[in-house]
Amino acid sequence: MSSEKELNGLDNYGYPNDDESVHHASTLGNGGESCHPSPVDKTNKMLYLVTDTPPWYLCILLGTQHYLTALGSIVAIPLLLSREICIQHDYITQSQLISTIFFVSGLCTLLQVLFGVRLPIIQGGTFAFLSPTLSMLSLPSYKCPAWTSNRTLVNVSDPIFIEVWQTRLREIQGAIMVAACFQIFVGFSGLIGYLMRYTGPLTIAPTISLIGLSLFDTAGNDAGAHWGIAGMTIGFIVIFSQYLRNVSVPLPAFSRSKKCHFSWLNIFQMFPVLFGIVISWVISFILTYFNVFPDDPNAYGYYARTDLKSHVIGRVEWFRFPYPGQWGLPTVSLAGTFGILAGVVSSMIESVGDYHACARLCGAPLPPREAINRGIGIEGIGCLLAGAWGTGNGTTSYSENVGALGITKVGSRMVILTSGLLMICVGMLVKIGAVFSTIPQPVIGGMLMVTFGIITAVGISNLQFVDMNSSRNIFIFGFSMFVGMVIPNWMNKHPESVETGVLPLDQVIRVLLTTSMFVGGFLGFFLDNTIPGTEKERGLITWRQSITDEGDNDKTETDCYGLPFGIGTRCCTGSWRRYLPFCPKPAAPDKEEMDIHQETSF
Repeated sequence: MSSEKELNGLDNYGYPNDDESVHHASTLGNGGESCHPSPVDKTNKMLYLVTDTPPWYLCILLGTQHYLTALGSIVAIPLLLSREICIQHDYITQSQLISTIFFVSGLCTLLQVLFGVRLPIIQGGTFAFLSPTLSMLSLPSYKCPAWTSNRTLVNVSDPIFIEVWQTRLREIQGAIMVAACFQIFVGFSGLIGYLMRYTGPLTIAPTISLIGLSLFDTAGNDAGAHWGIAGMTIGFIVIFSQYLRNVSVPLPAFSRSKKCHFSWLNIFQMFPVLFGIVISWVISFILTYFNVFPDDPNAYGYYARTDLKSHVIGRVEWFRFPYPGQWGLPTVSLAGTFGILAGVVSSMIESVGDYHACARLCGAPLPPREAINRGIGIEGIGCLLAGAWGTGNGTTSYSENVGALGITKVGSRMVILTSGLLMICVGMLVKIGAVFSTIPQPVIGGMLMVTFGIITAVGISNLQFVDMNSSRNIFIFGFSMFVGMVIPNWMNKHPESVETGVLPLDQVIRVLLTTSMFVGGFLGFFLDNTIPGTEKERGLITWRQSITDEGDNDKTETDCYGLPFGIGTRCCTGSWRRYLPFCPKPAAPDKEEMDIHQETSF
């Protein structure tokens, strides 16, 4: 039966009940109540909210879309590491590393969505760990022997060659596992949540914006492999997500009540990234088949071919189950650990920005401190698992997939859970992962240009809370953004400029200063908390109002960020929970409940 609001032309949330604001009310746990969007997001009409559950077939398709969105970065990390760990000519080991990182990414995604911040965020390998890892492997003791760069001299089954690359990979594993313990402590101790008390829009805005802006070079390099294919991918995604987003398509469906019938769905709005990638991939395959692209590796357009790794598909096995310690017992060095610690700090700052960006894009209230604490703690556990499994990297929240939420308007965490299960399956079905690795580089680059652009805009949108007529705020934001791009760019061009004489300290400083979101976020945090300004001028009053959601904060936060399986509602309900910084706080009884209690107590 329709509610009173629906009869008056409004949906269950009080917004105009048009085609774009229809929310599918199936929910995932937490008492069966939907997660209400905050007032500032009334124009962000989601097709599915955080707690909504789309039909199973849509979950699979939408989960596949998120998997493909994360594919480029997850595959790129093992390939970038392959030269430094001496396996640039060992394609079988490369495919095993790719399968391992997919398996662990899927496992960490399930942990994050179920027990972490509980927002629809994919977990995967992080470029924040790549720089300190490459710095560690550049040490004289870890440089690859010259013969490993000669394809004719490499025998991938030779025990000597296997020991060469496994020694380096075990060193990376140990450093990541030790650094992960620090991240676990920062998260579950509540330290990161405590710092959030002093964090406002002028800290979050440059941090999120620089996530997208700092990766423009990566997206440009991928797209620049063939601008025609990249532009075609961008064009498809823009057409589907913007021009055709309100076009409904009849699709066959079946239900017990209606039997076989047609259901009208806005499939272009839900699957723009998936459609864009697949269509461009197919066109690239056709052009490769007719030899339109050159076969010279030094020629422009070569990396738009889809047959560059086709030989690997036939050589890899169908099924392989990754397991902890598959490369041997991890080893630990001081230099490697301190370098990875710098990557952990950068990753945590980026993740906090991703949490806020994700909440705003999927129509959820901004995450409370305990949810942020859990999210960072679970990411630390994810890095610990990544180190134990030997992915050569850690895990973090994926900005690309956060950007995809803003395009598709589907914020259901059930979709991300499905994507996590798909990544686990692909991690075990090695041949399927090898097939997806044939997606051309410019197709990935075109997709990244769209999603990173969305992330940049989401960061800037946080300035709506701030008085931008204030010269103080203009200075803080402008200076943080500009310096956040200048210093990392200069440090990348002059990597040897920091020499304190202590190698681990040099690595820590170098990694921090080459991370744009750290530099910009730190400057925004420091200046906003030291330069005099009123709370209204800083945007803190409006910021807090967006979190409280007009006095219904306890209810909406419980819906979005409460733990699953009845934790905190049917079990583990003791008052001791209030002393754990990562547990949802018990909801305070409302005024009506207190009055009833007082009446019955006499």
